[in-house]
Amino acid sequence: MMKLVATFFGVGFLRPAPGTWGSLAALPVAYAILSFAGFWLFVNLTFFVFMSGWIATRELTRDGKDHDPSYIVIDEVVGQWIALFPVGYGAMMMSVELWQLYPGWIAAFVLFRLFDIWKPWLVGKADARGDALGVMLDDVIAGVFAAVGVIAFAALFHLVLM
Repeated sequence: MMKLVATFFGVGFLRPAPGTWGSLAALPVAYAILSFAGFWLFVNLTFFVFMSGWIATRELTRDGKDHDPSYIVIDEVVGQWIALFPVGYGAMMMSVELWQLYPGWIAAFVLFRLFDIWKPWLVGKADARGDALGVMLDDVIAGVFAAVGVIAFAALFHLVLM
């Protein structure tokens, strides 16, 4: 069960670049959750998946050989969902269909992958913890950075159009 959670139902075994596959797999699931359950449940599910991922990662890395095996992608799912918060919130507040904010979906994906791979500042510090919480937190922080970037791009885009 722990491996099922940590690999996001086996997505983590896809090659190459399992982290990118995890982020990609997070997108249609996020779309479905946002469409059928709404933004606030999406936020709550993100927290639940974070906690589940932390527990699963802790159990799977307990032997200490590798604190962040590449097949663990639940952290990418959580980070990607956080990067999508501005998109989901924006669609809810503006009463528009999620697909209409497709530039935000693209920006959230690209920015999250950029911050997750590059690991600037706090992202790198969290990753350097070398434990299960660090595995999860580096992607949470990368997701927050990406979300801020999505907001900045949206503001810039709307200022240019107005």
